[in-house]
Amino acid sequence: MVINDKKKVAFKTLGCRLNQYETDALVTNFDEAGYQLVGFDESPDVVVVNTCTVTNQSDQKSRTVISQAARKNKNAVVVVTGCMANNFKEKLESQENITFVVENNRKSSILSLVEAHFSGEIIHPNQLPQDVFSYEPVRKSLHTRSAVKIQDGCDNFCTFCIIPMVRGRAVSRPVADVLENVRKTIENGFREIVITGVNIGRYEDGEARFEDLLARILDVPGDFRVRISSLEPDGFGDGFVELFSHPKLMPHLHLCLQSGSEKTLLRMRRMYDAGQFRKTIQQFRSVYPEFNFTTDIIVGFPGETEEDFQQTLEAVEEFGFSHVHTFKYSIRTGTRAEKLENHISEKIKTERSAQIRQLSVENKYRYYQTLIGKTQNVLVEKITKNKAYGYGDLYVPVEFQAKEIQKNSIQTVKLTGLSGEGEKLILVGELLENKSRVHSEKQKNKEGH
Repeated sequence: MVINDKKKVAFKTLGCRLNQYETDALVTNFDEAGYQLVGFDESPDVVVVNTCTVTNQSDQKSRTVISQAARKNKNAVVVVTGCMANNFKEKLESQENITFVVENNRKSSILSLVEAHFSGEIIHPNQLPQDVFSYEPVRKSLHTRSAVKIQDGCDNFCTFCIIPMVRGRAVSRPVADVLENVRKTIENGFREIVITGVNIGRYEDGEARFEDLLARILDVPGDFRVRISSLEPDGFGDGFVELFSHPKLMPHLHLCLQSGSEKTLLRMRRMYDAGQFRKTIQQFRSVYPEFNFTTDIIVGFPGETEEDFQQTLEAVEEFGFSHVHTFKYSIRTGTRAEKLENHISEKIKTERSAQIRQLSVENKYRYYQTLIGKTQNVLVEKITKNKAYGYGDLYVPVEFQAKEIQKNSIQTVKLTGLSGEGEKLILVGELLENKSRVHSEKQKNKEGH
């Protein structure tokens, strides 16, 4: 029995793909319970803010969104969840403009908490069950593609990172549960799924490791494609490269470098060195020359010298990342890096960040130019008049003229040029045919046999 009378709910998500997935799962829950999905400005009865706390800037963005949500909707139930809810739980609970603060391991039960509130039942968020995997397969989504969560938490304890404190120790979802979630997500109409978690390369269920799980996912029947979200450059073997020959697995990885300096990586307590990272890049590009790598870089880590930073610049240029998500180091209370010596001034961090961003733009331009004249199978995310927009196999943004095509379809496009500039650079192309890469490969294999 649905308690609400077509109540309205609004969501705002900050941070990583994992947060985005969990919000989409909550959207599905509220939609199935009869809620109407609206924006912050449409007088929602419930506002859910899924926060991030990875940097000081993330904290500030989260605080701003919470404040705006509460101010615009004084009579709404305001639920704050996500990593900031773990990191600053008591402080958030003391704010009168927040109704509930729900930690990550209880996030999947937010609907039951809200429904109990509207029925007059008093439940504290701490009474909600703890389960990081009890999300239903996404049906109603804020995005064209849907993620599937296979893992949560992290045991690496990098010296700068607060994630093990706010997400907990590493846990993996059973293979059977993952495969069932994939099947249902495809049945719900999604053409692309994103494998996500905190440290998915360390997935482990019995004898099954990440590569084993990925191979099983690729064998699930259906016309869909698979992407891998952010990945640490450790924990997988040579067989991982071979999996990308499968037509369903898209040739892009967001592989987190963080620094090109061996000394800095050691102080960060990363589980690899720059030489290992280079070997991984070379392994992939020796087989797939156009393989698209993107990455994260932290600038201004304590003790980072000018020489260390120059090594990072050289690595970013050498590896040819088409995009670099650049972070200025932020002190996270309770981490080992907080106690390190030689913290870098904000001015220097800002200058170094600008240099990395500029190099990232130059890399993007060079990489996109190499793709002109080639084809991409584009998952259409947006259609405006006769113009369609989406991402190709290589996770590059593509825009093309098209009539009578639908959102969430996969279209084959020949890339003809570039549009925009800087971070807004985009490939433009011409529609060739309405066939997905998966379908084309299947047909080719069928004809070959």
